[in-house]
Amino acid sequence: MSRVAGHPVVASKTTFDALTVDSGEESEEDVVVVSSPEISTQQELKPSKSAIKKAQKLARAEKRQQQKALAKVQRGHIEIATKSSGPSPPVTPSNLSEDVPPVQLAECSPKMPATTLPAADLLMNGTPVERAVALPPPDSVPPSSPSEDQSQPGLVPLAPLPTIDNEKLAPESGDKHEEGQADSLVEVSYSATQSQAVPSQDSEKAKKRQSFITRTLWTFIMIGGFIGLLLLGHAYMILLVMLCQALVYREVTALFSLRATKPESSDVEDVGGKDPWSKTLNWYFFAVTNYFLYGESIIYYFKHVVFADAQLLPFATNHRMISFVLYTIGFMGFVMSLKKGYLKQQFGLFCWVHMSLLLIVVSSHFIVNNILEGMIWFWVPASLVICNDVFAYVWGITLGRTPLIKLSPKKTVEGFVGAVWSTLIFGVIWGTYFMRFDYMICPVHDLGISAWSHTQCTPNPVFVWKDWAIWKPVAVFLSTLFGRSINTIPYAPYQFHLLLLAFFASLVAPFGGFFASGFKRAFNIKDFGHSIPGHGGMTDRMDCQFLMGVFTYVYYSSLVRQHHVTVGGVLQTIVSGLTLEQQLELIADLKRYLGTQGITVP
Repeated sequence: MSRVAGHPVVASKTTFDALTVDSGEESEEDVVVVSSPEISTQQELKPSKSAIKKAQKLARAEKRQQQKALAKVQRGHIEIATKSSGPSPPVTPSNLSEDVPPVQLAECSPKMPATTLPAADLLMNGTPVERAVALPPPDSVPPSSPSEDQSQPGLVPLAPLPTIDNEKLAPESGDKHEEGQADSLVEVSYSATQSQAVPSQDSEKAKKRQSFITRTLWTFIMIGGFIGLLLLGHAYMILLVMLCQALVYREVTALFSLRATKPESSDVEDVGGKDPWSKTLNWYFFAVTNYFLYGESIIYYFKHVVFADAQLLPFATNHRMISFVLYTIGFMGFVMSLKKGYLKQQFGLFCWVHMSLLLIVVSSHFIVNNILEGMIWFWVPASLVICNDVFAYVWGITLGRTPLIKLSPKKTVEGFVGAVWSTLIFGVIWGTYFMRFDYMICPVHDLGISAWSHTQCTPNPVFVWKDWAIWKPVAVFLSTLFGRSINTIPYAPYQFHLLLLAFFASLVAPFGGFFASGFKRAFNIKDFGHSIPGHGGMTDRMDCQFLMGVFTYVYYSSLVRQHHVTVGGVLQTIVSGLTLEQQLELIADLKRYLGTQGITVP
């Protein structure tokens, strides 16, 4: 029990009434007025039975008051109202308990934890009291005098309270007050967070919607552009591949730079933002590599043009020597660009550039060879990769539950397996349709042709339809079932090749994407660049295509290509292997042979 100026001070009914918020619903009977007693410290008596009964009756009224006050506390608004109606008779110590516990608001509402209200919220004489005042529970509040007048309620300031010792008055009021304050702050903070989360969620949804629209728009633009270039001819597709490889090479090599690199020793001057590894060397090696690889392709596929032209003949016969000389010049330039203090970084970049050339330019070279062997060897494998990517996404969002690989958390086993079967079915149907067109299956002999040109060639045997004889009992059953004779099933060997290509596109090619994902994680980047709006960089779209293109070329050259004598091959042998006298002798012998066949040669 606290003592002030020789008199003990306790929380009275007026203190409880200060928590009341005028909501317009309670009646005058709900308002309980408690007087401020003058307490004698010389006697202490036990509370009587009548006092206990009155306290219980008072508790029921206080519960209603506390429920209304609690509703205001949850909204963060507390109004203080004190109502009294004149002096009340003194209360003897017999009506009070020596140790008064704090008010537990949890008794009123099971949803709120036990808490006390700080006295700073109660305005007394216009000045807030900074000490926490613990309020007694309903059962321990002394009864008031029957002479209390409740007919004149009003708002009056309480008498100023000096410093109060709460050690006896409310032994646990400090802890419970802090709990109550924390709970109130949590509720207010939660409400504020909820209000701030609503616009944040709306902006996030709008951002995702805009990203989806941009991604979809550019997807159709890329598909339309791809089909348009396909119809224009082989030369335009080769230019497209070269453009893609240049963008990929730029994005990959841009990840390595010495501008932010510290020198290896302190006595070396910093480059100050100037990259010792010049971009000129990067693109020089890129150009030399393309000259060598595409020169080899042109010489191989257009021998009848290159070796028949006197101006192109020196370049054709000395192509490899010219390529080596050009590379040697770049190598010497690299050695001369070495700078003390950056040697380790420069040699590291030198190795990385050559690795990029191997993975990007060499792969693109094989893709170009696929185009020259027949457009179908480029168009169908590229379509299989795109199809597998689309079906993996569809099956993943539909049935995906099990993560596939940590490098790509969004990939699922269900999406991976579903894409395999979907790609197999799609591949057979897609490839069977396009093998009907000579423009798609004929090797290139003229880069000026297009889809509207009249193209004819002797098709590769894999595109020739054959009949597979059905086992006799099965043939009888099918003939009876369909009402007509069915003894054979037509097929093309290319369909079996399609199954193998589809298996690779769905089982192995995705690992090119996983490789790119791991690469991006190593550099802590989301995309390689912003070449394609909504899709990131060109590398993000070509990661699987490079691996698929190399496999298609190796597969075709090993299992499908026919090795036979061509005019270009014979001409290359004559020009590069015979002297001028031998060439003239060959021409005379050839004229004589044609004359015996009845063919006149001018």
